[in-house]
Amino acid sequence: MKNIQISPSILSADFSQLGSEIKRLEAGGADMIHVDVMDGHFVPNLTIGPPVIKALREHCSLKFDVHLMISPVQKYIKAYADAGADIITIHPEATQNLGESIKTIKDLKKKVGVSLNPESKIDLITEFLDKIDLVLIMSVNPGFGGQKFMPEVLDKIKQLKKIQQEKNLTFDIEIDGGINFENCKIAIDAGANILVSGTTVFKSNDGDIKKNIDLLKLK
Repeated sequence: MKNIQISPSILSADFSQLGSEIKRLEAGGADMIHVDVMDGHFVPNLTIGPPVIKALREHCSLKFDVHLMISPVQKYIKAYADAGADIITIHPEATQNLGESIKTIKDLKKKVGVSLNPESKIDLITEFLDKIDLVLIMSVNPGFGGQKFMPEVLDKIKQLKKIQQEKNLTFDIEIDGGINFENCKIAIDAGANILVSGTTVFKSNDGDIKKNIDLLKLK
């Protein structure tokens, strides 16, 4: 079993203090930093662009796990790679050619993630599982933080885990959406090895980030 990693979402951080918030995450034991990029078109919210990621890159040595919820995604991949993303995750519905977008990310020497929304089927990505580094399962409908966890997506994680074992593949399985102390264990038991959490990491236990990360890892 892979080590459990926590990728805190800065969507729940204090945006007026992002640089210091990222330093708090690093000091608190975060494994990477999850950056939600939304365009107001593919999802109904607007967040941050490459200049913010580039500025934050100077404050942190952790990997940037950048989730692009933008369409069409192809023309923006290089900008986020250049800004400092280490993992670039895209949605199959946001590109005209998923294989081409995967190749673009790999050619930029970045890790490739592909995300499935709650209603998206695994069939959309099955043929690419040997070419990607990470599958991100959304356990809420993307767009806003603080939503309620959708347990029905755990079946998708179990299916992915089965395929992974049958084909001897090594991609990470990440879950994002409403992850907290009550549901982190069932997500891990289903097969997820990276948990994205925003509200729980930043707001629980009076903002004790180290304690919250340890609790999510079931320590």
